[in-house]
Amino acid sequence: MIKRRLGADGPEITAVGYGSMSFGAAYGPTTHQNSVAILDAMQDLGLDHFDTAYIYAGGEAETIFGDYCRQSPAARDFFSVATKGGIFTGPAADNDGFANNNSRDFLTAQLDTSLRRLGTDCVDLYYLHRWDRERTPIEEAMETLAGFVKAGKIRSIGLSEVAPSTLRRAAAVHPVAAVQSEYSLWTRQPELGMLQTCAALGTAFVAFSPVGRGMLTDRPVQVGQDLGGQFLEGNPRFMEPNLTANLGWIKGFRALAADMGVPAATLAQAWVLAKGEHCIAIPGTRSVAHLHEAAQAAGLALTPAQVDEIEAVLPLGFAQGDRYSEAQWKGQERYC
Repeated sequence: MIKRRLGADGPEITAVGYGSMSFGAAYGPTTHQNSVAILDAMQDLGLDHFDTAYIYAGGEAETIFGDYCRQSPAARDFFSVATKGGIFTGPAADNDGFANNNSRDFLTAQLDTSLRRLGTDCVDLYYLHRWDRERTPIEEAMETLAGFVKAGKIRSIGLSEVAPSTLRRAAAVHPVAAVQSEYSLWTRQPELGMLQTCAALGTAFVAFSPVGRGMLTDRPVQVGQDLGGQFLEGNPRFMEPNLTANLGWIKGFRALAADMGVPAATLAQAWVLAKGEHCIAIPGTRSVAHLHEAAQAAGLALTPAQVDEIEAVLPLGFAQGDRYSEAQWKGQERYC
């Protein structure tokens, strides 16, 4: 199974990990037992990178992981754990109940709570979930995060959904182990500078939604289907006429995957991993069977010719509709 380094001098982790936003109801109903089954399957499959956040499922995602490790102490040694802070939700937040706060006091309070929930005194990777560029210079936020490293609360620093220029400014203060952004065959903005900047700085690039929120699979959403979760409702790519157009494109990709003898989800994630030795995929799923498909990508090395064939079927910019609705663009840094 392919391993990738988490930062220039960091540990090696499996090239496929898991993003735990699915531990909540963002993409459809789930249960505590289902989340535990995912953690069990990660260990069985050897997938050692678990990604979560302070706000996922209102804190429940961190708590589930912490309880799991308390009941199985060896699990904490197996997993490389990432969490995120700097966002708050609820009535006090603006922007439709969602806002950013990168102040030292706020981040310290969130990190301490995350550590308590996770049942650990140190997290392997801590992301600034969103940069509060209105109020906190990135240099100031990095000084806070560097203080957490010095205090032994975190081992490394990550940034989420920032521009390449912001990464360069941040790295001038302290090494950045990872940048996390959406990246897949239908969301390719990171190719416009972020993948290259990460490679130059020795920063891992962690791709969330590597199967396009389920679209780049053998079971994509169909027209008229109940979307079943908070996020997809109102997302432009899942609304008509965009959905029908996108399904037309993806039908060809599914056929190509079948010809290659692999599930479409496996091929989509293998493509992400083929885009650079520093690329890591963190799919989120409520299905153990789908996690098995993701794990296969960590052992599937695509040739340049195969990458070209995939990109001929799903060319750059094929997706119809914006990546987010206006309401969903909350804190992500647009750079092109």
